[in-house]
Amino acid sequence: MNIFSLLTLAGGLALFLYGMDLMSTGLTRLSGSRLQGILENLTSKRVKGVALGAGVTAVIQSSSATTVMLVGLVNAGIITLNRAIPVIMGANIGTTITAWILSLVGIQGESILVQLLNPSSWTPILAIIGTSFILFSKDEKRHNLARILLGFAILMFGMTTMSDAVAPLAQVQGFQKMFLTFSHPILGILVGAVLTAVIQSSSASVGILQALASTGMVTFGSAIPIIMGQNIGTTVTAMISSIGASRNGRRVGIFHLNFNIIGSIVFSVIFYTLNAIYDFSFLSESVSPFWIAVIHSLFNIAATAFLLPFSTLLEKLTHVMVADKEEDRIATQVEERFMLLDPRFLETPALAVEQVRKLGKDMTEKTKQGLDTALKLLHDYDSEGLVEVLALENLVDRYEDKLGTYMVKLTGRELQEDEYKTVSIWLQNISDLERVSDHTV
Repeated sequence: MNIFSLLTLAGGLALFLYGMDLMSTGLTRLSGSRLQGILENLTSKRVKGVALGAGVTAVIQSSSATTVMLVGLVNAGIITLNRAIPVIMGANIGTTITAWILSLVGIQGESILVQLLNPSSWTPILAIIGTSFILFSKDEKRHNLARILLGFAILMFGMTTMSDAVAPLAQVQGFQKMFLTFSHPILGILVGAVLTAVIQSSSASVGILQALASTGMVTFGSAIPIIMGQNIGTTVTAMISSIGASRNGRRVGIFHLNFNIIGSIVFSVIFYTLNAIYDFSFLSESVSPFWIAVIHSLFNIAATAFLLPFSTLLEKLTHVMVADKEEDRIATQVEERFMLLDPRFLETPALAVEQVRKLGKDMTEKTKQGLDTALKLLHDYDSEGLVEVLALENLVDRYEDKLGTYMVKLTGRELQEDEYKTVSIWLQNISDLERVSDHTV
């Protein structure tokens, strides 16, 4: 394997990551506002929460995106940590869908049905359709659909490029020896965690592992601990996102980390104890991309099934690690309301626009309340009423400042036409409301 093969591998990885990001963006934008509604109306039933997390993540193709969204929702007080926990668990299951899609790349055969099952066979068609939508349509929904189709096509091309780049490794003896060392549980977990933390995508790191497995040089013994480590590494995104969040927001990231670490420890102890007793011979056999998808799914399903009954204990552990402080308990309702304008929502404009609507309605109510009180004072003056009017006027000023700043940031994002109109209207509205409030004093 020479320098050009390494460059090809790096280029394939870059295309894979870009394709995944493009596809995830399209999926999120196409369903962003609906996803928020679903997440906001979470039921208290944990099994449904797990199913919801798996479904949402399967749709947007990113457990990190789901968890970051939850950090924002919990940080803003829209949902509680208790209700977010099952969704986090389910997100780990939903993210395995990518590995299953990638595992189909290796399917070969002369049958038309078999060829249709291979994503590479219809990737060019998706690319043509996506490009046509971009070039010849002005409809925003079609543009988002084009992002999904083109993202998938680029992702698959990147996967194929990586597989081709690592094919020569099958002839390198040192490569097999290197992967044999990864069969050591601790070392394998560390490698998987570091790789995933660096590229911040468990789906991408699993894709890389599947590409390497296509050479026939990766064993079950090496793949299993690496996959467990990948689950730990993917928590980095949520941990970074929770920096600067409220204590509850930070608890989402901490819970995600604890859940994946504990799941890996439990699975490792059980699996390697059984291996010591029964000596699993398959661990020395080559693993295929298909079996990597199977292991990835089984591990996440088993970890969730095992730890879901203990979710309350895990939540308590999270509260111990991120303890409450007195200043958090005395935070005013208004300050908590402003937390709806979470910067994390800017990554999903549909969610950010919805928060603007909510705060805009609040500002309207406060302005009306101040105006009504001021009009009453014209006929029946009292000092308490004046204090209330002044307080409401100051509050409306803060609403204008917070909303205005947030919407300016939002306009720098790629908005759909209806979202842009909504933001423009509210920018004008808050200015008008602030002037009305000024006249109350």
